[in-house]
Amino acid sequence: MQVFHVRYRNSQGALMRILNAVSRRALDLTSVHAEYAGQDHAVTLLLQVTHKQIGQLYREWYGIVDVIDVRSSAGLRDQEAEWAPHPPASETVAQQTARTALA
Repeated sequence: MQVFHVRYRNSQGALMRILNAVSRRALDLTSVHAEYAGQDHAVTLLLQVTHKQIGQLYREWYGIVDVIDVRSSAGLRDQEAEWAPHPPASETVAQQTARTALA
């Protein structure tokens, strides 16, 4: 797993162009988190990629005018636990236990 951090200016379609680079390669989007980051915006992606695909993604993302910076790091097993879906905040402990028992 590889974690990518992409900073970009929030112009029309910038995030879609970033995500399109991933979908064009038929990569599974394990996790996506976009947020406001100071004057810019940032998106964090968790992907299973090869070394060649990393280079392709960097090249394409830097080709997008609104992309400011791209960084990546190896996703560790401990980090993957953070990316696991969380139950809705309105769920009670009893509901969470019942849902876990059904799984």
